[in-house]
Amino acid sequence: QLQLVQSGGGLVQPGGSLRLSCAASGDILQKYAIGWFRQAPGKEREGISCISSRDRHTYYADSVKGRFTITRDDAKDTVYLQMNDLKPEDTAAYYCNFQNNPRSWGQGTQVTVSS
Repeated sequence: QLQLVQSGGGLVQPGGSLRLSCAASGDILQKYAIGWFRQAPGKEREGISCISSRDRHTYYADSVKGRFTITRDDAKDTVYLQMNDLKPEDTAAYYCNFQNNPRSWGQGTQVTVSS
C-alpha cells in the first residue's frame, strides 16, 4: 500500500524554524516525485516544493525559495521540509503527497506562525 504520513507542525514565532517530515511506505521515494503543499484558510492549496525520485532534483515556489529546503533520506524513507525564517503568511495546513496525481489529502499538519 502506498502511503505518505506528514508530521512536525506546530506554533512558532516569526523568524523561527520548523522541520516537517513525510514518512513513506515501501519504495515510494525511489519511484515517485514527492511534493509539499499547503493550504491557508480561505485560500486554494498550493504546491511549494517537490523532490524528484531519481536525481533528487528540487523545486521551490517563489514564496518559499531561499527559506525552505526539501531533502530526502532513503534510509529512513522520509522526505523533510526544513522551514526557516518563517513568516505569518506561512501559516497553513501542510501536506506531502505525490507530486503527480496526488492522492487523498488527509488532514495535513498545521503550521502556525504568530507572535
